[in-house]
Amino acid sequence: MNPNKYIPTLVAFTLLMTHFSMSLAFGDEFSLEESRLILSQVDNLVSYEGKDFSGEYTITDIRPGEGTSRTKMTMFRRDSVVSYTIIIMEPQSDKGKGYLRQGDKLWLYDPIPRRFTVISARDRFQNSNARNTDFTKSTLAEDYRIVGHSTGQLGAYKTDIYDLEAITDDVSFPKMKIWIDQDKLVRKFEDYSLSGRHMRTTAIPKYTRLQESYVPVQIVIQDEVRGRELNGKFEHQRTVISVEKASFMDIPDMVFTQAYIERVSR
Repeated sequence: MNPNKYIPTLVAFTLLMTHFSMSLAFGDEFSLEESRLILSQVDNLVSYEGKDFSGEYTITDIRPGEGTSRTKMTMFRRDSVVSYTIIIMEPQSDKGKGYLRQGDKLWLYDPIPRRFTVISARDRFQNSNARNTDFTKSTLAEDYRIVGHSTGQLGAYKTDIYDLEAITDDVSFPKMKIWIDQDKLVRKFEDYSLSGRHMRTTAIPKYTRLQESYVPVQIVIQDEVRGRELNGKFEHQRTVISVEKASFMDIPDMVFTQAYIERVSR
């Protein structure tokens, strides 16, 4: 992998790493500029500027004591304008529902009353442990700064572990911890409330490479708050997301409109 694709210059990166080592030795925090440089490498690998993305998603929601539900959907994404369209295919009770994001605006379409409703990007997606923000491009460098760093082994991966704090209010969680492998891919997230309560854990065990980018094709999200005690043991709610037929084929502009969602939802 050529690091020059993801940072301004190799020289700048070398100097930055030297400064990181000196800062850590004296216990200093990362500057905002340093945070942006390291986090932008992570963003660039899983954001698809200049390309359209589509894929078929299966979302399995596991609720202890209640059973398992499954949602199938088609995703269309255009990162250059921060837009996506999602069409729900299954279950039958939700078939035809659609989500449309255009920049900071997000709508949910219900085909029964044939009405669009404005919703929050922070809301749970289809009442699962995923959030609406999980389906857009990665913006760690824009939203967070690094306030702590360590290294550790995560299964088979040697990882850099970064503690993050939000620098904007437009995030689902104000604090995060991320595990980044040697290929600069995130393998694990932990999301925290402002008070430091552990809210959610996300593991990404599998990516597929598509051209020069990577698509997370297996994602496991565990709710650290919701769940149920069964047989004397607390079992967490979990959501498993799998992605198939990932593609960078061009998508017509019409797909990213309310008119398109209304038409395919009939």
